Amino acid sequence: MRKKKTTVLAGAAHPDDIEFMMAGTLLRLRDFGAEIHCFVIGNGSCGTVEHPKEEIVRLRRKEAERSARLAGAVFHPPLVDDLEIFFEPGLLRRVAAVVREVRPDLLLVPSPDDYMEDHQNACRLLVTGAFARGMPNFRTDPDRATWNGPTAVYHAMPHGLRDALRRKVRPGQYVDIGDVLAEKRAMLAEHRTQKEWLDRSQGIDAYLNLMESFSLEMGRMSGRFEFAEGWRRRAHWGYGPGDYDPLSALLGPLCLTDPEYERELG
Repeated sequence: MRKKKTTVLAGAAHPDDIEFMMAGTLLRLRDFGAEIHCFVIGNGSCGTVEHPKEEIVRLRRKEAERSARLAGAVFHPPLVDDLEIFFEPGLLRRVAAVVREVRPDLLLVPSPDDYMEDHQNACRLLVTGAFARGMPNFRTDPDRATWNGPTAVYHAMPHGLRDALRRKVRPGQYVDIGDVLAEKRAMLAEHRTQKEWLDRSQGIDAYLNLMESFSLEMGRMSGRFEFAEGWRRRAHWGYGPGDYDPLSALLGPLCLTDPEYERELG
């Protein structure tokens, strides 16, 4: 029997969130043979001060589609307007349907504690959608078959590398993204409406340079890589075996586990 290809779902709140905090790891996994998927729950409707709602939604979807195409990822369309990403049954059923459809071996999600509620609620929806993947009494919208395979959940770093109360967040794993940084930058640059907005308000290339500054800081914290993305692996209960860590297994020396972080877990 042919071995199933490793499948990765990167899920986030808004167009460009994946590119900021997850895309380097997603590209690394792709280069190791994984099938990759991109899914943002919000449509970017509030990410402008000049375009009407219908226009910015259309523009931001096209930007997200182009970015996913650059990465060779399967694109899953957003579900709701910005600031309407709530942890409620109707939206949970729609998010869970995407999770069941993709059947990810690895699920990349936002930090559980971030500076805005959309990010935190997207995290809750995605991890609960994965938790309910094998529960036949939880019906998704649209209806999708259950699936009982293991999935490892990895939380990205919060925006700014700090939680909502300004405290620094330390990852438990670092992924070397040096060789794919240019590709990650190209993906982020596809989000032109956001780049133009931030560059105009904060200076030339502020948008792209901010992403690189996060990656550089993660590399410095790793003590090994120049540019990195940081991750925290979620507790395994309800998701798979306790030692299931496909990120480390697939990437090998490109994924560094912080031994001090692991020791502090007890």
